[in-house]
Amino acid sequence: MITLALDASTYAGDVAVLIESTVLAEAATAMKGATEERLMPAVADTLARAGVSVRDIDRVVCGAGPGSFTSLRIAGAIAKGIAMGTGCPLVGVPSMALIVGGDRRAAGRYLAAVDALRGEFYVGLYDVDAAGAVIEREQARLVPAGDVALLAQELEATIIGPSQQHEGIVATPRARAVARLEPMLAAYGTVDLATWEPAYGRLAEAQVRWESTHGRPLPIA
Repeated sequence: MITLALDASTYAGDVAVLIESTVLAEAATAMKGATEERLMPAVADTLARAGVSVRDIDRVVCGAGPGSFTSLRIAGAIAKGIAMGTGCPLVGVPSMALIVGGDRRAAGRYLAAVDALRGEFYVGLYDVDAAGAVIEREQARLVPAGDVALLAQELEATIIGPSQQHEGIVATPRARAVARLEPMLAAYGTVDLATWEPAYGRLAEAQVRWESTHGRPLPIA
């Protein structure tokens, strides 16, 4: 099983190519380039360094958010394009699971926390078992920034995420984490390529303004 995994739920993109649970190659790239889109070149370079042709891919796994609207759309489009072009299945997995599973963690409970701006954080609850597998306990939801530490205390969980705003483990989503998510990947299953989109968490500011001005939902082609 050759897996291409990618995530761009934050302002950094991450790519990995794995055979079973072994990482053949991986790369990280900025997602806020002023003059170029950098995730697709990172995907192509990672495949080349892994010695894998796009036709060899058996499965694409894409971080499905929530997170940065534009970055998620880029990653989702790349993942869907490759899956459609090769005929391989696409699995969408919560990006927060890729935060928790990105590096070897001690067994325990973790509250993944990602800045959602507007004074709020996305949070999701995960356990890491004795074998290192990541198990989702509560899906992502929005909470006020000031409630994150209190929630972690209530749930007896360690905070983990990209932000240093709360005391905890500073970590970003890592595509290599799919090696520790097999039960979760099986539970989520493959997506319908015709309809799937990442879970943005909430509407982009531009869409909110458009719908407010026009008094109707933005048509999605």
